[in-house]
Amino acid sequence: MENEFFEQRTDLSKLHTAVEQIKATLAKIIVGQHESIDLLIAGILADGHILIEGVPGVAKTLTAKLIAKAIDASYSRIQFTPDLMPSDILGTSVFNPKTTEFEFKQGPIFGNIILIDEINRAPAKTQSALFEVMEERQLTIDGHRYPMGEPFTVLATQNPVEHEGTYRLPEAQLDRFLFKIEIKYPTLAEEITIIAQQHQQKNVDQLSRIQPVLSSTDIVVVRQQVRALHVETKLLEFVAKIVHETRNSKALQLGGSPRASLAIINAAKALAAIRGRDFVTPEDIIYVATPVLRHRIVLTPDKEMEGVTPDEVIAQIIQKLEVPR
Repeated sequence: MENEFFEQRTDLSKLHTAVEQIKATLAKIIVGQHESIDLLIAGILADGHILIEGVPGVAKTLTAKLIAKAIDASYSRIQFTPDLMPSDILGTSVFNPKTTEFEFKQGPIFGNIILIDEINRAPAKTQSALFEVMEERQLTIDGHRYPMGEPFTVLATQNPVEHEGTYRLPEAQLDRFLFKIEIKYPTLAEEITIIAQQHQQKNVDQLSRIQPVLSSTDIVVVRQQVRALHVETKLLEFVAKIVHETRNSKALQLGGSPRASLAIINAAKALAAIRGRDFVTPEDIIYVATPVLRHRIVLTPDKEMEGVTPDEVIAQIIQKLEVPR
């Protein structure tokens, strides 16, 4: 048993080193956003899809691209537009006159890391095309099943729904994202650094400076390790209480589902692994609870009118509960 424990610690140490390499490389290009980058890496290690929200111009797409490039895996980018059809994403059957049969031509969704830019610019019909592939890692087209390769992660960016030409994502689709990461405006000091860096770089291609740190095989192995991390029973109960409180809160008309509880546990395990631990702490759970829950809960109309945010409600719920020690 001791040998198994020691071996696991050694493996997590290698993972911790790889994560630090990724963060150090990204820090040369991305100014600030340390929490967002931590959550992006944790989401990929937890085998989850990630939704990144922010106003145009805060480097949502660039951050997702850089993370994807730091992993040596198949990558594709899909720009969502109002006229995009499901077949443009999934693929379509094309008639081959030589064989006199229809052949399935794979769409851009077939890959390891898929960046969907401005996911809320496409109508509901196109968004719903992602339901099966995001949850079950497979597609069923014309009666044939097409499994996705491993790893398979969707990184999606969106602008706030108040912006013109955007559609609100269905709750069922939002629930399939492990995290919703909100990228804010930079501080004044960060913005000065951004401008100075861009001025000094002249014509240097930023993406060419990123070298892969983890392979797709590494990701699959690491995900198995993350799932095996130890979580005490009292922490499992703590997670269940948090999600249960969202269902009973007078500020919410829709609380978290059991999928949210599982997402918090998986995300907390990934965060612990990134930090070099083979066990989960209450701090890990509290850290990931907000990005896991903020897109799964729905405020009551009166709370929305008051300007209350989902993050504030989640913080109040956690403050009321006793943190296990």
